[in-house]
Amino acid sequence: MTNTKSPYTYADAGVSIDAGNALVKAIAPLAKATARPGATSELGGFGGFFDPKAAGYNDPLLVAANDGVGTKLKLAIEHDRHDTVGIDLVAMCVNDLIVQGAEPLFFLDYFATGKLENGVATRVVAGIAEGCKQAGCALIGGETAEMPGMYADGDYDLAGFCVGAVERGQQLTGEAVAPGDVLIGLASSGVHSNGYSLVRRLAADKGWKLNRPALFDADRLLIDALIEPTRIYVASLLPLIREGLIHGLAHITGGGLLENLPRILPEGAHAQVDADLWEQPRLMAFLQAQGHIEPAEMARTFNCGVGMVLAVAQSDLSEITSRLEAAGETVYQVGKIVEGERGCTVRGSQGTWSATADWDATHLG
Repeated sequence: MTNTKSPYTYADAGVSIDAGNALVKAIAPLAKATARPGATSELGGFGGFFDPKAAGYNDPLLVAANDGVGTKLKLAIEHDRHDTVGIDLVAMCVNDLIVQGAEPLFFLDYFATGKLENGVATRVVAGIAEGCKQAGCALIGGETAEMPGMYADGDYDLAGFCVGAVERGQQLTGEAVAPGDVLIGLASSGVHSNGYSLVRRLAADKGWKLNRPALFDADRLLIDALIEPTRIYVASLLPLIREGLIHGLAHITGGGLLENLPRILPEGAHAQVDADLWEQPRLMAFLQAQGHIEPAEMARTFNCGVGMVLAVAQSDLSEITSRLEAAGETVYQVGKIVEGERGCTVRGSQGTWSATADWDATHLG
């Protein structure tokens, strides 16, 4: 029986205020390294300030996005790969901002765990800071929640929140997309951060040895191929957006090409994608073969090698392609916009699939 005369402490309940303070001290230099015009990235206050005028904006519209990393975190936790999931967290937010024409300005993170392990938390936040540097946004704050009993030993969860800005009148709404536009795909870096519940199910059912070389790449461990962080496209796309060269952008996340392209289309515009125009990455082919995954399921679960799609005028295709390649992107011409019902059709040697703007994907043959 508990001695009722013994004084209780927060530490007795499993929460260490000292550990939290030590973490803030450890990550402060990481946040400071993300400073940019408009933000100082100093941690420790009750909130963070950002000055859009100091960032060069005259009449900005603010755009906000939040997201997480999903069950990719389980792979990171189980295989001690904590250093890059923070990049995934930032990428999932900032890539959602850039498709609306917005420059990411500042980022806040939420790290929740049962017991704070500062070594792990610092590695995760270091990845968040790296993602912010890649995106050009400032890490101005966040929250670390230590909640005993809410998470199993070693588990943690991540969420991120990002705010961006675009000058009024320059936002991308999809209204400029029109029949005759060309669709350009930018290569993904891997699975990104969607579809990992299926990846993990395959790993368990097929008995994959994740710490051994991948069957499709003898020079790389399978876990490293699976944990590859989500590519951040902000730096490559922002100059083209500001010059008015992009009519529409789609971030290819959950739902794949089939369900994300219709989101940027106006009425009367239909996206036609030719899946034979680019080679499916070996990782994607491996996943499909291992799971006997139907092509239609691949098209709406994984990015299939394309992480971002641009709708551009045919007359600008050559210039845009050259500039994106010079910025380090791998570029594919993946299809076109035609007249028709607002939606998307993906055709290839494995079949034809279509989805309308109300997300009702069907296998046509």
